[in-house]
Amino acid sequence: MFPITNLFVGFAIACISAYLLVYPIKWLAFRFNVIDIPNKRKVHTTPTPRLGGLAIIFSTFFALFYLQPVHPQFLAYIFGAIIIIITGVLDDKFTLRPLFKLVGQILPAIFLIIQGVSIERITLPFIGIVEFSPSICIIVTLIWIIGITNAINLIDGLDGLASGVSTIALLSILIMAIMDGQLFIVILCTVLIGSNIGFLFHNFHPAKIYMGDTGSLFLGYSIAYISILGLFKKLTLFGFVIPVIVLGVPIFDTLFAIVRRLLNGEKIMTPDKKHIHHQLLAAGFSHRTTVLIIYGISAVFGLLAIIFSNASINYLLIITLIWALLVYILAEFVGLTGAGKKPILGMFKRILKINRQSQ
Repeated sequence: MFPITNLFVGFAIACISAYLLVYPIKWLAFRFNVIDIPNKRKVHTTPTPRLGGLAIIFSTFFALFYLQPVHPQFLAYIFGAIIIIITGVLDDKFTLRPLFKLVGQILPAIFLIIQGVSIERITLPFIGIVEFSPSICIIVTLIWIIGITNAINLIDGLDGLASGVSTIALLSILIMAIMDGQLFIVILCTVLIGSNIGFLFHNFHPAKIYMGDTGSLFLGYSIAYISILGLFKKLTLFGFVIPVIVLGVPIFDTLFAIVRRLLNGEKIMTPDKKHIHHQLLAAGFSHRTTVLIIYGISAVFGLLAIIFSNASINYLLIITLIWALLVYILAEFVGLTGAGKKPILGMFKRILKINRQSQ
C-alpha cells in the first residue's frame, strides 16, 4: 500500500522547488539572453525572461525521484521528455523553424510508441470497443501526442494561462485516476500539479517569467502521455470522449485555429491573434479576467469529464448537450460560426446591458 503521506510530500517538493528554482532560472535567462521581446502579435509590453519551464521540469523530476514510481513505460516517458525539453530550450533561445520543432515532437512520440505507449482501442457510444490495427494504432497515437503537445503550446498566450489550464486538466485526470485506483497516474498528476502551482506564483499576471516552449511542450507531452495511460484505457460507454472533454479548451482552440487558417488561405503553422484568449481580450475583458474565464471553462470541462466517466446512460445526453453548447460558445468567440454571427454571446451581452441599465 502506497503511503498517502508520500504523495503530500511529493506535492510539497514539486511546489516549493518550482517556486524557488524560478529565481536562478530567471538569472540564467537574462545571462544567456533568452528573453521574450514584445511584438505586434504578443500581448505583453515589456521584455520577459523565458525558460521558466525548466523550474516546472526540474521540480517534477525532483519529486519523482523522491516518490520512485514504478511502471514499465516510465523510463520511456523520461527519455522522451529529455528530447522534448531540448527542443523547447532550443526554440526558446533560437526560435526553431516549424519543421525542426515538429521533428522534436515526433521523435519522443515515436520513442513512446516503440516502448508500447499506444492507443490500441477506443470505446464509442452505440458501437462499443473499436480495436485498431497496428498501423492505425501508431498513426492515432502519434497524432494524439503531437496534437496535445501543440495544443498546450498554442494556448500559452497569456500570463498563467497554460499553467492554469494544464493544472485543471491534470486535477480532473487525478480525480478519475483515484477513482480507478491508478497509482502511477496519481503520482504523475500530483507532482505536475505541484510544479505548476509553484511556478504559477511567478507566472500569473503580471508575469515575472514565462514557461516558454520549454515548459509548454513538456506539459503537453506529459499530459498526452498521462491521458493515453489513464484515460484511453477506460472502457466505459463514452471512453473516447473523456480525454477530449478533459482537454477541451486547448484541443478546440487548436482545431479552431487550423480551420480558421485554412478558411483564410493561411499556413496552418502561421501564428495569429485570434485564439480564444485574444478574442476575450478584444471583447474588453482584462488580462486577469480573461485568464480566469478560461480557467472557469476548463474547470467545467473537467467536471463534465469526471461525471461523464461514471454517469449512467440517462445523464449522458444532458452532459453531452452542455459540452456541445460550451464548444459552440468557444466557436463563437473565435468567429467560426456562420457569417460571424454570435447569437449566444449576443444574448449574454443584451442581458448584461439590460442589467446595467436597470442599476
